[in-house]
Amino acid sequence: MGRDQGAWRGLVAAGMAAVALAAGLPGPVLAQRAPSAAQAERWPGLPPGAVEETMTLRDGVKLAANVYKPAGKGPWPVVLSRTPYLKDGRVTADVPKPGEALARQAKRYTDAGYVFVLQDVRGKGRSQGFYAAFENDIEDGYDAVEWAGTQPWSNGKVGMTGGSALGITANSAAMAAPPHLKAAYVVVAPADRLSYSYPGGVLKEKDTLGWLRGQGVSEDVLNRTRARSLDDVSWNRVAMTTNRKYIRIPIFNVGGWYDIFNGGTVDNFQYLQNEGADGARGNQKLLMGPFGHGQLSGDLAYPGSDRLSLGGDQEIRWFDYWLKGEANGIMDEPPVQYFMMASARKGAYSAKNRMLASANWPPAHREVRFYPAPDLSLSTRPPPEAPARLSYQFDPANPAPTFGGANLTFERGPEDQRKVGQRADYLRFQTPPLEKDLIISGPVSVELYASTDGPDTDFVAKLVDVYPDGYEALILDAPIRASFRNGRGADQIRMMTPGAPEKLVIDLWPTAITFEKGHRIALHISSSNAPRFEVNPNTGDPPGAAKAPPRVATNAIHMDAAHPTALVLPVVYPAE
Repeated sequence: MGRDQGAWRGLVAAGMAAVALAAGLPGPVLAQRAPSAAQAERWPGLPPGAVEETMTLRDGVKLAANVYKPAGKGPWPVVLSRTPYLKDGRVTADVPKPGEALARQAKRYTDAGYVFVLQDVRGKGRSQGFYAAFENDIEDGYDAVEWAGTQPWSNGKVGMTGGSALGITANSAAMAAPPHLKAAYVVVAPADRLSYSYPGGVLKEKDTLGWLRGQGVSEDVLNRTRARSLDDVSWNRVAMTTNRKYIRIPIFNVGGWYDIFNGGTVDNFQYLQNEGADGARGNQKLLMGPFGHGQLSGDLAYPGSDRLSLGGDQEIRWFDYWLKGEANGIMDEPPVQYFMMASARKGAYSAKNRMLASANWPPAHREVRFYPAPDLSLSTRPPPEAPARLSYQFDPANPAPTFGGANLTFERGPEDQRKVGQRADYLRFQTPPLEKDLIISGPVSVELYASTDGPDTDFVAKLVDVYPDGYEALILDAPIRASFRNGRGADQIRMMTPGAPEKLVIDLWPTAITFEKGHRIALHISSSNAPRFEVNPNTGDPPGAAKAPPRVATNAIHMDAAHPTALVLPVVYPAE
């Protein structure tokens, strides 16, 4: 155990070094990087109606922002967004005039009586500095809000808005509690980038590395990123889970059941609404819809239920209430609105797909355990006393392929898992056709009792809605690295004892879905899902520091009274 802990402790130092390198530390020259000549050549010019203004951060770095003002005489309340995606847009073959779309976005706010400010974050677009994704956005966000709140065109009341990366920068600023920040509207943002980037300790390889590569991060830093699966101070310094206790404002959180930040959106709302500081507690909103981080793939569709359609005029109403003091009734409405999904095949959309409201999240439910059996059945019958298990060989050179899921950079959503094919290392457990609807709303997990013949391996679980014609619609999926079963700290890493079953809990995140009569509920278990998740070599070597060659592992799922593997569902209307 000593060598294991020593190797994994070494990753903490490696992770810290990766952060330092990504942040441009040390190096005061890098901290003052101006836009390059190549950047200037690509600059499309200011969008229509925008005036570029510059602010100076506490360390002397200058940030550029586009300011759009309403007609008439100010001052006005301000809505601020901070973006790594360029305030002036990027000219492409498909978008030769990006400024036009940005101007339309701004007009939505100026027509409602707000100054709209879109700012390039440090090191991006026309802002100075060195870009290190989200590492500076707490301090920089504070300074940006206070700048926006004290300009001649501002009445001192600032709201922040944005989705994805812009949602992260809004949350980061809120954690700094700048006095002029009064409210935020955050769309699809995580609670903790460690748990998002490495769910269950497994790197989301294609999304995490692909996104960083798209932001211009070097291959050296990408290689170091593979080693950052451990919890350490560098993650916690900027994490919502660590710092959201300092947030003192109302936040309207919008998320999607198929989105990459599903769990974080819900978790942020739950904490701030029920345990947050004064100003935050009791003043939060949550809206969850059936969408992903982009257009859904597969043969399911939810027409009229994308994040813009579901949100409607909620954002402007939110800011009208908190920035203008308008008594528009938004705080008299239930704090939670969520989409209850149901059968949604294209051309056969069920009327049971609908919006619901709740006083909190999750709605009242009871945990119901569905137990897999060696005959590949899935039921609420407790497992037998006699030992029972299913074994398979997992070859890292032949991982199970990815089809759908909560992805960013490639196909996403409820794709048909029949595409995975029939594989000996891919187990499908399912119920008989349901005799009546079964509705779930809340967190979903798998209590997995598993063993392997080596020091380490991965397990992947999927919740699947099987349609009467056999379509296997993916609802949720997540992995766990066996050595991470006790936690993320270097001292919590424990290699497996060959052949000995251990309990591993897989957090599949929350959802809300009606499994309709005639459908089946399925639990799929394997040890890979590539390229969505990094493939485990089964050697026990730390990520990014492999020494031994990959090996074929013999893995087993145990399913008896002493090892009651179970799919745990939050049932709100159980079948009788």
